[in-house]
Amino acid sequence: MSLLVVGLSHRSAPVSVLERASLAPEVRGKLLQDAVGAEPASEAAVLSTCNRTELYADVDKFHAGVAELSSLLARYSGVGLEELTPYLYVHYEDRAVHHLFSVACGLDSMVVGEGQILGQIKDALAVAQDQHTAGRLMNDLFQQALRVGKRAHSETGIDRAGQSLVTFGLEQLAGGRPVAEWVRGRRALVIGAGSMSSLAATVLARAGVTELVIANRTLERARRLAAGLHGGGLTARAVPAHEMPAELPHADVAVSCTGATGLVLTAGDLSTALAARAGSDGSREEPLALLDLAMPRDIDAAAHRLEGVRLVDIESLAEASADAPMAADVDKVRGIVADEVAAFGAAQRAATITPTVVALRAMAADVVSAEMARLDGRLPGLDAKQRAEITQTVRRVVDKLLHAPTVRVKQLAGEPGGAGYADALRELFDLDPQTVAAVSNPEQERQ
Repeated sequence: MSLLVVGLSHRSAPVSVLERASLAPEVRGKLLQDAVGAEPASEAAVLSTCNRTELYADVDKFHAGVAELSSLLARYSGVGLEELTPYLYVHYEDRAVHHLFSVACGLDSMVVGEGQILGQIKDALAVAQDQHTAGRLMNDLFQQALRVGKRAHSETGIDRAGQSLVTFGLEQLAGGRPVAEWVRGRRALVIGAGSMSSLAATVLARAGVTELVIANRTLERARRLAAGLHGGGLTARAVPAHEMPAELPHADVAVSCTGATGLVLTAGDLSTALAARAGSDGSREEPLALLDLAMPRDIDAAAHRLEGVRLVDIESLAEASADAPMAADVDKVRGIVADEVAAFGAAQRAATITPTVVALRAMAADVVSAEMARLDGRLPGLDAKQRAEITQTVRRVVDKLLHAPTVRVKQLAGEPGGAGYADALRELFDLDPQTVAAVSNPEQERQ
């Protein structure tokens, strides 16, 4: 295993750089194809969220891998390599595994303990599988990361250390009041119908808004989301995205999280909405509360300077989360991560010996078959029962001779520095490297 991750997150880069370096969904597939098409990488996956962009790869050369992955991130993000490089971090082998497992548990999130990242990791794996860039390592790594994240949430109180970005953002807008008390009886607008927007709509509905409007480019998707939110005095409806400006003046709180590459709400749009919200005397009771969870941003940052608007975006969330309290359960999660990283590394190292062991047993079976054929020539008078008994005896002898060394070599291979045992086994028994490779890549043999 030569796992490499190159990326940047809210911990390494300012939000302004993160925003520009975010990868649009439509370019991620091409990025993965170019990653595996490059010389150092054989597998790749990309994890892109509102506060991180990371490229994972199985590489055979560390320095060449870092250079290639960094260049790919720069090319597809549109941020120059010289500008991007100071904000990039690099993790290799066990440290890369530790990083992803920590991310999956919410330890590296802007809001510690949030569970939204698990869905994003699942999506990252699905994209890599669809692009056929996820081989054994990426599949094992990301699937195990999902299991580790679920284990952390089920075995500890990490959920008490934080919550989703949606809840955290609404808490910032509420200004110290309980969210349910703050939004009860209000009208809300949700822009977008993806996973984060769906979560926002659900949180707002449960908190007690009386009216919820979902605006989305695909109206049918917005309708499906709205249909699942009716009840309890809530009126939920869907509108096409182009009708969103007309709905904004009627909203008390708006949450936006789309995949748009440009602004969804400009300062001009907001000024128009504010004018429409104002009464005939120009007064308004409370500011329009806006929560922008998109990366790149959906709402013009100039909204911070508009009177009558209260905007919370990724940048302000990052500042607020720096002061968020850490729960004692975080230490327990770190212990889980450390244990799981050790177990994953041992399993991956042990797996490298398996093709050699299988090839050794196949060679032994061929020897038995050849010797039995030779015996048939020397003792043609053996009946079927006698031949079967001799065959079973020879096989038992071979199995007993191979059992202890093959079990032990698997154990040794699972320990740090155990990669050389596969080479020693191949050398001692003069195993054909092509035979071992065929065991390692059975799909290629069937093509």
